[in-house]
Amino acid sequence: MKFLDQAKIYIKSGAGGNGCVGFRREKFIEFGGPNGGDGGRGGNVWVECVANLNTLLDYRYQQHFSAENGKPGMGQERAGPNGRDCIIKLPPGTQVFAEDGETLLADLTTPGERVMLAKGGNGGFGNAHFKSATNQAPRHANPGQPAEELTIWLRLKLIADAGLVGLPNAGKSTFLAAVSAAKPKIADYPFTTLHPNLGVVRAGDVDFVLADIPGLIEGAHDGAGLGDRFLGHIERCRVILHLVDATSEDVVADYKTVRRELKAYGSDLEKKKEIVALSKSDAVDAATMAERREALKKAARKTPLVLSAVAGHGVQDALYAIAREVSRTTATEDEAEAEAGPWQP
Repeated sequence: MKFLDQAKIYIKSGAGGNGCVGFRREKFIEFGGPNGGDGGRGGNVWVECVANLNTLLDYRYQQHFSAENGKPGMGQERAGPNGRDCIIKLPPGTQVFAEDGETLLADLTTPGERVMLAKGGNGGFGNAHFKSATNQAPRHANPGQPAEELTIWLRLKLIADAGLVGLPNAGKSTFLAAVSAAKPKIADYPFTTLHPNLGVVRAGDVDFVLADIPGLIEGAHDGAGLGDRFLGHIERCRVILHLVDATSEDVVADYKTVRRELKAYGSDLEKKKEIVALSKSDAVDAATMAERREALKKAARKTPLVLSAVAGHGVQDALYAIAREVSRTTATEDEAEAEAGPWQP
């Protein structure tokens, strides 16, 4: 399945049905009076979060969604049927923005969540609604209210507990394939990964979701390489595993390049908990590894892990470090929710 994380669609609710102008006509009843029914309500447009989707690919081939119009009222005080709602099903993690691309209309994270984006128009009153002692034969009815229409942007941000970042060919996809059942594309050239991949990882008693995004290069925030749009998929992550290629001649420059791109992207990505690791440790000798590890330690101000996803060295240490941070963050969030207490309207 092809991955698509952004789409622009047009939605329109249903217009309300017109009220009916009608009079009772029966044999031997000379003055039957008004009996025009009300028009039906137009359908609403909803967005709903469903669990079995993980891409916005469907909205590349269909961009227009409309709810059904309400039917007009009829004689004998028969109300018109309401229009059917239009339900747009979206994967968890989807954000809905207005046409300007900045105004957030909905943020769907939990399956079953629903948000109404466009309300259907109310049906118009029939002439039976206006009869009174002083107006016993009204000859007018209300028209139905018009539909609402708007253009919206859908942006999918994957929901993962941990994210992998680094330069192209830093070993991110190899690491994901080694620790999960995911099968990302792996090759010996840059930008092998063209879209994010997810894998479920187990470390001890902790299960977490790990996201691998395409590599970043200098100037990614200005559109260089594949750009930095895919960084949106790690905005919800609790921890970032920053892989630095140990075979690089300047690991410090590689590390600082990615950190600059994280800061330039915004959304406080540079403030997230970061675990630094030197990957491809099996490809360099011990002396070189010790020298580059010390240099990276000074630049990152933390001791980097050393691992090789191919040989399996240090992989478990990295997984347990991620699991500890995920568990700590989850416990902190649970405590905050408990202190806040139940929501009060």
